[in-house]
Amino acid sequence: MSQHRTSGNGTSGDRAIGDRAIDDRTIDELPEYAERVLDVAELIPPGRVMTYGDVAEWLGDGGPRQVGRVMALYGAAVPWWRVVRADGALLPGHELRALGHYREESTPLREASRSAQGHLPRLDLKRARWDGVTGGADADADGDIDKGAHI
Repeated sequence: MSQHRTSGNGTSGDRAIGDRAIDDRTIDELPEYAERVLDVAELIPPGRVMTYGDVAEWLGDGGPRQVGRVMALYGAAVPWWRVVRADGALLPGHELRALGHYREESTPLREASRSAQGHLPRLDLKRARWDGVTGGADADADGDIDKGAHI
């Protein structure tokens, strides 16, 4: 788990949590649920994604909106582009930054149709979606993750 996380999703105006307060809280007071969500985001392998709902289901707690809120407030220090909308659309306001990460990591994308706003591709969730088990950042030699050991 990261020791120095930042607020937000990496846009200007982000503040380091370290010794500085965010909403009158320090890193030591980061909500437990937020820590768990961020831990899952760090487990998602490059080139793979989980939806907000997938993360909540994996944790067995909360829902897509709660996960989205955590990512919006605290997600900048983790691979935020790997936690995505269920429709595969790129994060509004961060499309180009996310697209750069997806291309760098070879994340499967679907080409944009001519009618798509901004002609931006979408994530190919059938191919990019991670099951939360195989091949994660903390996988053992068999590629399996012991959920209880991480969250």
